[in-house]
Amino acid sequence: MTVEAELWDLEERFWLDGAETFRKKMSDDAVMVFPYPAGIMQGSAIIDGLKSAPRWRSVLMADRVFRRRGDTALLAYKASAEREDAPLTQMLCASTYLNDGGEWRLISHQQTPAD
Repeated sequence: MTVEAELWDLEERFWLDGAETFRKKMSDDAVMVFPYPAGIMQGSAIIDGLKSAPRWRSVLMADRVFRRRGDTALLAYKASAEREDAPLTQMLCASTYLNDGGEWRLISHQQTPAD
């Protein structure tokens, strides 16, 4: 599997899996920027926030952009995601990954409403 394919697969898992994926694949000092009211979250606060948030049941990532420079990779895309009993949500997203000792870890993620 290419690095690009591996990271797109991991990105989807962050959307659909639970807090355990974040614990295993996110950097301890990661920073995420979510739409209001969540706002800016860091480190363990991200995982704590996931415990009370409903999980996404599906996500479609369109207009995908992948860039890699050495041990850093960027994914940018338009997400169309659904939660149970909620309307389709569309967001512009960007995630940054760092290759830390041979393992890719999420270090940054941002979601901007697009609907």
